[in-house]
Amino acid sequence: MTTDTAAQAAYVVAALLFILSLAGLSQHKTSRSGVVWGIAGMVVALAATVGLASRSITTTGLVLIAVATAVGAGIGLWRARVVEMTGMPELIAIMHSLVGLAAAFVGWNGYLDVDAHLSGSLLAIHHAEVFIGVFIGAVTFTGSVVAYLKLSARINSRPLTLPGKHVLNIGALVAFVGLTAAFVARPGMGLLIAVTVIALALGAHLVASIGGGDMPVVVSMLNSYSGWAAAASGFLLANNLLIVTGALVGSSGAYLSYIMCKAMNRSFISVIAGGFGTPAAAAEEGEQGEHREINAEETAELLGNATSVIITPGYGMAVAQAQYPVAELARKLRERGVEVRFGIHPVAGRLPGHMNVLLAEANVPYDIVLEMDEINDDFAATSVVLVIGANDTVNPAATDNPSSPIAGMPVLHVWESANVIVFKRSMAAGYAGVQNPLFFRENTQMLFGDAKQRVEDILRGLDALDAPVPEMAGSR
Repeated sequence: MTTDTAAQAAYVVAALLFILSLAGLSQHKTSRSGVVWGIAGMVVALAATVGLASRSITTTGLVLIAVATAVGAGIGLWRARVVEMTGMPELIAIMHSLVGLAAAFVGWNGYLDVDAHLSGSLLAIHHAEVFIGVFIGAVTFTGSVVAYLKLSARINSRPLTLPGKHVLNIGALVAFVGLTAAFVARPGMGLLIAVTVIALALGAHLVASIGGGDMPVVVSMLNSYSGWAAAASGFLLANNLLIVTGALVGSSGAYLSYIMCKAMNRSFISVIAGGFGTPAAAAEEGEQGEHREINAEETAELLGNATSVIITPGYGMAVAQAQYPVAELARKLRERGVEVRFGIHPVAGRLPGHMNVLLAEANVPYDIVLEMDEINDDFAATSVVLVIGANDTVNPAATDNPSSPIAGMPVLHVWESANVIVFKRSMAAGYAGVQNPLFFRENTQMLFGDAKQRVEDILRGLDALDAPVPEMAGSR
């Protein structure tokens, strides 16, 4: 068996492992094995690629590859160990930017180092691949950088509204098509520099024009872009595995973006076009009535007398790192005979599946963690709902107020329960900048403070309910 044949066989194995990884990651129970399949596939792919490259590069080149691999692996392991779950969305965004940057570099290298055997139509196809690869990579790079800056609160999460922003976007795409035709006909560095600059500006503008409420969609959308950027690099490098894996990531990311848009009642086209046809910004409204407050002891008593409880977590739970005391609260209530379940909105947090990972990390049983569609009909028969760090995903304005910026967005119908306890630090609006009328309903009470501390206070309150009452002095 030749080196080339062995490498292609290894690529087939790696591709199958990546498909198994995607299948495993689609369910909570198999997600760990999905990660293992993905790691195994990447190891096989990397080994095969280095083995294939070793035929045509020097010993110095192999040493440089080994050094680069070691440095990259070291940085990856370090970031994986120190990143908090709340920091995962921005970490993923910045990783997508690196994929885009690598694709742009591969495209530039394809222009500077053309295979001497290419001529005629094959050379024209090569130049088209170069141009398209650079464009997709550059858009992915700056778009991901802006997403990182928004997610990490380094810049304002409100959408950027430049005059004629959609004309600018369409103009950039028209310019790309025209420049591509010109470059294929007569390649030149000036044209490649021009399309790189246009793509960098377009990527930044597209994501800057998307508001904070749509950032979960942006994360999955950029994941798709990074996949197509990788596939473009695969064509340039004549690497079948890179084409296959890029297509897998690109198509799965696009489908996930579509699912997220449905969960938020957003048009998929409008989001990827930078908010086309949607309100430019969500107007922040003032308070809509008087809210009622409750303390941890009263909450513990209410939970102790409940027959059923639904917990709906949001990004605030992740920020407070409250998943462990929340899991302990669920365990204690179940021991008391209370039916406890979790209701997860598809876009709870800033990353698809964020809440599910947090709860799994805290060893919450999978069978009591339900998706929105599975649990929405059960709120009306629920004694108490605990809204922990969620806001926009439990906002009744989505169903009651046609003029609301989130009108039509599917939400958890928590207000239909007998009692709603909302854990918040303040009465501030949510990430989308929209006030929540849930806070002012008669069956809603606010529990202010750090979510982790308040849940721990409730746990102590439940223990106090179970403690024996001391006898009065002088009693018999």
